[in-house]
Amino acid sequence: MPLLDHFHPPLSRTHPWWGFHGAWAAAMARLLNDGILPPGYYAVPFLDRDGSVEIDVAALEESQATGAVSAASHTVSWTPSAPGLAVAVEWPATDEVEVSVFHDEGDPRLAATVELVSPRNKDRPRAREAFAAKCVNHLQRGCGVVVVDVVTTRRADLHADLFAALGVDPVGGVAGGLSAISYRSISRDGEDQLLAWPNPLEIGRILPTVPLWLGSDLAVPLDLEASHTAACVDLRIRQAG
Repeated sequence: MPLLDHFHPPLSRTHPWWGFHGAWAAAMARLLNDGILPPGYYAVPFLDRDGSVEIDVAALEESQATGAVSAASHTVSWTPSAPGLAVAVEWPATDEVEVSVFHDEGDPRLAATVELVSPRNKDRPRAREAFAAKCVNHLQRGCGVVVVDVVTTRRADLHADLFAALGVDPVGGVAGGLSAISYRSISRDGEDQLLAWPNPLEIGRILPTVPLWLGSDLAVPLDLEASHTAACVDLRIRQAG
């Protein structure tokens, strides 16, 4: 089903955006867990009522059982396209003081995250800076990040904000329009780089499939169209006309 606008009537009256985003996040997780993610990975949807809706794809820190299918062989049949842009970056220095407690059988490790943008993420500079800082933190730790922005009531260039958080001039992106952008960070020849796969979105058009990076050489397809359609079916939403 083509992308719908949940931020204006009639859908904003019958199916508010936060309800649909929650269903969309759940549909993404369900489809990823249904044979898309390799063994040892699973997707969990999280809803923050004060901010964004997100999916965290966590990698279990566990040894594989004898005879188990490897992660690489499980996804070798799908290869993402070349990135739309590659930019040299210097990750910001951070001071962290924390106490980590782990169970000796192993804890889940965050491998990737899908961020469904909320209106609050775009409504003021501090909110956009906080959102960008969150994405940068994930990327700096080696997590893949996909930012899906279908908010039609506010206009902001979160891609440019992410670049500003890194102290570099923005390149690429979709100039503040609706978008789905996949990011990953790599280190090549001693230089840190940010790679991005920008995809413009448009109400009434089919959504793309974007790469969800779980590691430096491991990506799986995130089918936004299939998950969007599944969420519409779950909520009994029919396409107008």
